Amino acid sequence: MVARTRTMAPPPASSTLAPLLRLAAAALLLLVAGHAHVALGIRVDVIRLPSASSPPFPAAFREAPAFRNGDECPPAGSPDGRVDVAMTLDANYLRGTMAAVFSILQHTSCPESVAFHFLALRRGGGGGDNNDDPLAAIRATFPYLDPSVYRFDPSRVRGRISRSVRHALDQPLNYARIYLADTLPADVRRVIYLDSDVVVVDDVRKLWSVDLEGHVVAAPEYCHANFTKYFTDAFWSDAELRDTFRGRRPCYFNTGVMVMDVAKWRLGGYTRRVEEWMAVQKQKRIYHLGSLPPFLLVLAGDIKAVDHRWNQHGLGGDNMEGKCRSLHPGPISLLHWSGKGKPWLRLDSRKPCTVDYLWAPYDLYKAAATALEE
Repeated sequence: MVARTRTMAPPPASSTLAPLLRLAAAALLLLVAGHAHVALGIRVDVIRLPSASSPPFPAAFREAPAFRNGDECPPAGSPDGRVDVAMTLDANYLRGTMAAVFSILQHTSCPESVAFHFLALRRGGGGGDNNDDPLAAIRATFPYLDPSVYRFDPSRVRGRISRSVRHALDQPLNYARIYLADTLPADVRRVIYLDSDVVVVDDVRKLWSVDLEGHVVAAPEYCHANFTKYFTDAFWSDAELRDTFRGRRPCYFNTGVMVMDVAKWRLGGYTRRVEEWMAVQKQKRIYHLGSLPPFLLVLAGDIKAVDHRWNQHGLGGDNMEGKCRSLHPGPISLLHWSGKGKPWLRLDSRKPCTVDYLWAPYDLYKAAATALEE
């Protein structure tokens, strides 16, 4: 079961929308009927109408309520009990980031103890967006937060990125997670890294407190997945390359949800080790999937496995078509729209998947709330 939630009133809707609300709720109940442990704190919303195509600006988002620590929490601002969460800050995924932050704060008992660290492109780093707008939007939407922002220089990875199956996977910020340990200040010794297309429906402190048992990374591990598909025939036919997994039982894990021992990552030179595999990829194409495979080459079979409830991934479908997928059986603490399909885009296009209704209650985009009233 998920942690106690702070329930917010749903956006106003006219009486003509009541049938739509009932239909949405019925669809959701059918979806989760077979999942006895699905979080009761998840709420249902109705389909969102299309939003403007221009990049989001601060005024485009509603201000979130201020969440305060419970009695059992340390005083606000105290280093005791602090939970460090890192995410990238990209205008193209800002709506997802807003929802993710909102969900974390809403479902933890100690929201004032969560410290957010955002990695954003260095000013003038390209991408066509004003890189100050996402940060301004975060501060306007969560005025009580004091997030740390670090400017990531895209030139650090541009020469190392190889073309993958989806353009979004080739963006420099997608590789910024490799450099977390080099970016965060020395007093951050552990961090939770989250992609921007997640919502957390449990207390994030539970994930934070996992015992890494000497490993540098903890994440849900999926040993039933076909691990060989993450690498090319050129990789598996090269005895020297495939021997990198000798002595390990490599399993797939998704790098969109990780707990990282930052100090151990620094001491072990893991950034350099990941970069070395990216250099091999430039010489001999050994994988197709962006920043994930070099992580697997270095860490697969040598991570601390976390309960699958902490990454109900693949809700965005595959990387080519993004077709709808259903929830996996079992309890849920984190929902992850990895894959091509993103819930805000599918809701806006009026072609949502059923699971997208689980993301909608955390959407702070103004157009999504007001379109129903117009």
